[in-house]
Amino acid sequence: MKKFILIAGPCLIEDEETALAIGTHVKGICERLNIHYVFKGSFKKANRTSLDSKMGIGDIEALEILKRVGEKLGVETITDIHESTDATLAAGYVDHLQIPAFLCRQTELLLAAGETGKGINIKKGQFLSPEAMKFPLEKVQSTGNKNVWLTERGVTFGYSELIVDATAIARLKEHGVPVIMDCTHATQKPNRTVGTTGGDPAMIETLALAAAATGVDGLFIETHPDPKSAGSDSATMLQMDKLEKVLERVMIMHEAHKLAYGL
Repeated sequence: MKKFILIAGPCLIEDEETALAIGTHVKGICERLNIHYVFKGSFKKANRTSLDSKMGIGDIEALEILKRVGEKLGVETITDIHESTDATLAAGYVDHLQIPAFLCRQTELLLAAGETGKGINIKKGQFLSPEAMKFPLEKVQSTGNKNVWLTERGVTFGYSELIVDATAIARLKEHGVPVIMDCTHATQKPNRTVGTTGGDPAMIETLALAAAATGVDGLFIETHPDPKSAGSDSATMLQMDKLEKVLERVMIMHEAHKLAYGL
């Protein structure tokens, strides 16, 4: 039986000390709860709302931090890529590449990612149905790369809200690959006039429990010891000291789902 997956870490790589502190904390929780941990950190953020928003500390510096975190902690790592040229660069440092939701239909990006042979996590666009995710999946798999995950992160409702369809996990699982629930970005409140995306991290646990109850294979949760000081997604990241209780409850729900369906 495959382990439940947790993709977790800061939104943006800020420095090695913070990344290691987060990774060490989360790894300890995952070891106790028998969860497969993948450390997440963006080496750059190309899709910020405002021109003034931080994009990163430097591509190579951030990627080297990701590599060292993975080696020091003995965990797998993942980072976002935004252009096809990022794929080969980032693949030299991490185990998995992540395709942002806004870019999930970009053919050249998907093919370049697939061709690296790394694990690929494709986030479902806020504008796509679960069924339509077969096309991004097919693009990556056409390269011969079958190590692909699909991630649900809500659908646009009006201009400034996202909602999560309760049927989305089950429908995504019809594609025959592992499905992850992005509990962080599904709480976003986009398109605010202040130039930064809002959010409601108090709803992360609710989304995580609902996903576990419907058979999700893993969760994506950005976490930070002090979200307000973080360089990106400060309004949506989960306070790090709250993560353990959330995951304890999620694993109870996960086990209940398996018991109910004889898995």
